[in-house]
Amino acid sequence: MTTERQLAAVAAALIGSTAKLTPEERRLIGKAKAPAPLIESTRALIAAGDDPLGELFSQIRSPEIRRNTGATYTPPMIVNAMVAWAARHPVTPARIVDAGAGSGRFLMIAARQFPKAKLVAVELDPLAALLLRANATVQGFANRLAIQLIDYRELTLPRIKGATLYIGNPPYVRHHQISEKWKSWFAETANAHGFKASKLAGLHVHFFLKTRAIAQRGDFGAFITAAEWLDVNYGSVMRQMLADGLGGTSVHVIDPKAMPFADAMTTGAITCFQIGQRPADFTMQSVSSMSELAALDAGRSVTWDSLARARKWSPLILCDAKPRPAGHIELGELFRVQRGQVTGCNAVWIENPHAPPLPDRFLIPAVTKARDLLAVPHTLRDGRLLRRVVDLPVDLSGLSRAERKAVDAFLRWAKEWEADQSYIAQHRAAWWSVGYKAPAPILCTYMARRAPHFVRNAAGARHINISHGLYPREPIPARTVDLIVKFLHESATIEGGRTYAGGLIKFEPKEVERLTIPRLESLHGIAEEMDTRRVNRRRNSGAGSFSA
Repeated sequence: MTTERQLAAVAAALIGSTAKLTPEERRLIGKAKAPAPLIESTRALIAAGDDPLGELFSQIRSPEIRRNTGATYTPPMIVNAMVAWAARHPVTPARIVDAGAGSGRFLMIAARQFPKAKLVAVELDPLAALLLRANATVQGFANRLAIQLIDYRELTLPRIKGATLYIGNPPYVRHHQISEKWKSWFAETANAHGFKASKLAGLHVHFFLKTRAIAQRGDFGAFITAAEWLDVNYGSVMRQMLADGLGGTSVHVIDPKAMPFADAMTTGAITCFQIGQRPADFTMQSVSSMSELAALDAGRSVTWDSLARARKWSPLILCDAKPRPAGHIELGELFRVQRGQVTGCNAVWIENPHAPPLPDRFLIPAVTKARDLLAVPHTLRDGRLLRRVVDLPVDLSGLSRAERKAVDAFLRWAKEWEADQSYIAQHRAAWWSVGYKAPAPILCTYMARRAPHFVRNAAGARHINISHGLYPREPIPARTVDLIVKFLHESATIEGGRTYAGGLIKFEPKEVERLTIPRLESLHGIAEEMDTRRVNRRRNSGAGSFSA
């Protein structure tokens, strides 16, 4: 099978002609037919407990397309662990709701574990719904399955006698792709339940809030999502809900190297909850491999008071969280870390060969992409290798006649690009004056699939918001700045950053400030030791002599 139409045809053949399908599902099937051997081999795999239709769906529909709707299917080991956790709950669910059901991986396992429970699958994609129906038909739970082909946020549930289990993998969609309608719904619903919510929250947080809104006391559940809500500002509503009403019991954070999502190197978090019945302590566990997921009741207990005081939750997860090394200080004691300048329209404010020419004095070298820093081993010495940014003064009245003519021509061109219409431009003293910060002695990358890369800015380059600048709180000699950069090169790791979908590690300014370095009085000796180790490594590898 290589097309979605073929996939739909096989699913339809497995479902049979008597099933009641939605119009959207019927349109997908059309008149396509599937060969009998393919149907029977697929049936055999499903009967054995596999999900061949879901696997094929993930191959036929590319990750790039599926990311638009957050359709990332969950590996079986995670599904098994989450259903096993639910089976250990003292109450057997009378109903199971899979939020974002996909091909039904959670429901296939849960249906066997809870043979009397009513099953509700909520799924927006009609092709995924077809695959789910096929799996349910072959495995024999279609008669107790109701598929709601709607957005989970629109779901209504009748009250029942007994508890409802909410389980699944809510879709991961960043706030940029969420409509204003749903952002408003999120803010209003959160406010109705006593929470202050940011419209920057991703779709998975919307699903938690919806669950909090429709669930009854005694219901319980487990969702797997990206783990960024543990630390980011918009995740505060999640943290509030777990402490108040959602009844958080535990969170289990899975290292991205364990690939909790088949086609995205992302830190995963399994969050378990029981509505209205928050335990005395919250359990937190760090998981480095899938084999550690057998019991979602493992981990360390953390008090709710500790969680309430913490700005970020991820540092509380590790049982062996490292204290600050003896003789070290936080980088923030010496430096203020500031984001680079937001231009509001890089195509205009980064020198453009198609723009009307400007006098050289209004064009200054700047770090405009992370590669500008990553390509430098230690010190950025030559600003002539960088692109230039446009730096116009707020007051143009002091310009010579020739300069003013050139600037006016440039500004007319900039308006054609609507550079004066951006939110940033409209909130500047003058829309044409970007107002770059002074050169920072140290620059660092802050978003990559690696630790931050620190560079000594000997070229005096400005930086835009693809990097952070480190500004000394008190004057620091250039030699000492070099030693700090050298130490950070050797010691910086991804610890303390936030892992986003796709495996990107992001360091906010405050997180860079919390990195530790030796006290300045001992830094020279440590740098000499590092140089000695580096020389020895090069000699041992046959690389020849080393020059600092």
